[in-house]
Amino acid sequence: MPQAIRVHAPGGPEMLRMENISIMEPGPGEVLLRQTAVGVNFIDIYHRTGLYKLNYPAGLGIEAAGIVEKAGEGAQFRPGDRVAYSGGPAGAYAEYRTLPAKLLVKLPQRISEQVAAAVMLKGLTAHYLLRLTYKVRKGDTILIHAAAGGVGLLVCQWARHLGATVIGTVGSEEKAALAAKNGCDYPILYTKENFAERVKEITQGRGVDVVYDSVGKTTFMDSLDCLKRFGMLVSFGQSSGPVPSFDISILSQKGSLYLTRPILMHYIDDTNAYRVHAAELFDLIEKGDLNVHIAATYPLAEAVQAHRDLEARKTTGAAVLLP
Repeated sequence: MPQAIRVHAPGGPEMLRMENISIMEPGPGEVLLRQTAVGVNFIDIYHRTGLYKLNYPAGLGIEAAGIVEKAGEGAQFRPGDRVAYSGGPAGAYAEYRTLPAKLLVKLPQRISEQVAAAVMLKGLTAHYLLRLTYKVRKGDTILIHAAAGGVGLLVCQWARHLGATVIGTVGSEEKAALAAKNGCDYPILYTKENFAERVKEITQGRGVDVVYDSVGKTTFMDSLDCLKRFGMLVSFGQSSGPVPSFDISILSQKGSLYLTRPILMHYIDDTNAYRVHAAELFDLIEKGDLNVHIAATYPLAEAVQAHRDLEARKTTGAAVLLP
């Protein structure tokens, strides 16, 4: 019988359980997918802990890749097609899933299923950050927090490809070296340096055009101090906790700054746009302009360890579960 990771209440990694599940036959516009690789992301931890609410019992995970087993009428896919997805209801930590075909993108021949599972959410996030929320141009200077993480490594490479100067914060010398190898011009070891002061040094007091902040609580105010006048803070995560309430007049005091809190799902809600963005991402990977760093793979049954490693910041790049 097919198996999946389920949670019955919010809590720590120990709440993850491998259970037998029933699979629905695909209806019109749906496919049955045999999953071969599943991405692990911080949003999965938010779901597991209850920061983002689920109806229990519930699955976890919102991205994966695999092979179409069956296709319902009008699904636009055939059995044997290699596909990937990001989005939809949580439940990707599973051997099989029945999904709306609109969530799927077909994989190019040279994109492996493991790479696709590792890059769909992170790569599409990098896409909207750099190409849509703030359109990075040649000559811009950006700051990306967690530069050696899954999104961070892609942002560093992509921003460099676009002609930007890249500053990134990291937590260790090893992560600094990895970020530098992937396009970060100025890795800042935040455990040893005040990153806001260092950014001002690097930019000769001007500040950066945009800060991409997935850390949240512990970096938010200092991130504002890194911006030049009219700069933009893109707060797209909260790995250190939610950003506390603050007086909006601070934005004017620090230079008529812009602040936004985007989420990926709003950028890929339109199926055509979603597939266009994914095609652009895959094209850069195929050309070698983006290297997808898979730091660790785990059997599906070891999802508990994957979550522990991610929360302890032991991983760099992407982590993938293998059903």
